[in-house]
Amino acid sequence: MMFYIVRRVVYAVPIALSVGLVCFLLVYIAPGDPINAIAPVDAPAELIDQLRRAYGLDKPLPEQFLLWLWHVLHGDLGRSIATGRLVWDDVSVALKNTVYLALAACALAFVIGTLIGTLAAAFRDTWIDRLAMMVALCGVSIPHYWLGMLLVAVFSVTFNFLPSSGAGPGGSFVWDSAHMSFLILPMVTLSAIPLGLVARTVRGTVIEILHQEFITTLRGKGMRRREILLHVMKNAAPAVLAVMGLQLGYLMGGSILVETVFSWPGTGFLLNSAIFQRDIPLLQGTILVLALLFVALNLAVDVGQALLDPRIKR
Repeated sequence: MMFYIVRRVVYAVPIALSVGLVCFLLVYIAPGDPINAIAPVDAPAELIDQLRRAYGLDKPLPEQFLLWLWHVLHGDLGRSIATGRLVWDDVSVALKNTVYLALAACALAFVIGTLIGTLAAAFRDTWIDRLAMMVALCGVSIPHYWLGMLLVAVFSVTFNFLPSSGAGPGGSFVWDSAHMSFLILPMVTLSAIPLGLVARTVRGTVIEILHQEFITTLRGKGMRRREILLHVMKNAAPAVLAVMGLQLGYLMGGSILVETVFSWPGTGFLLNSAIFQRDIPLLQGTILVLALLFVALNLAVDVGQALLDPRIKR
């Protein structure tokens, strides 16, 4: 088992380096000059050159990358061009809010998706199965931003029941009663797609397991239905874990629209601001942290699957 874990970690190293290279190069493909975001409109050429030298943008691209990578390896993501603050300070605060939102959405999607998928498999080809799969299909198909605006229109504007924006008092989310109401709408919105994927995965996996020979043997031995269900869920766990691990990574990196709709102060909202301000250090740092986190989640899922199902490591 240890050899399998070490091998997966070794495989993750070149992936992380490739992610760093892609994050560095992608922001240079976009049009525009980041210096224009901070320099006055009528700034003289001398000031422009001075700012370019200050941010290291006057050096050749390979040299810029090596310097950037050297600073990143030492925990320095640079300073924001727009605000002058350390990039890591902004990213760490935003990342905490995004992690809270993504974990809450994943937990909701896992519980409800597993319940819906299990019911659909247990009552296969009945109206319960069709209703469950219709809910799952709607969750996968409905755009995030549209669902978010619909929930805001209903629960915030029409009924004035839940807040429509922000993370609560202080501008940052904490787990207390004063902030929980701000989490509900973005959490429900963000959980729609993973809920549908989990429900469909659980249904297909459970149906496949129920037709295997060891289930017939367990029934023949007189094992109770609840005990058989525990065996079924244990065998279905690796597939569900893989889906949830990937979806957690997607939610943390792809929640920019949801966070923008609800003005949630997370990494998606931070990315949106960095894109419009052409803030290259902030953009690079945010994308890099999210990408490396996604690589780490994939690694954790691989190890977790091997622990749940010893056949995987072989």
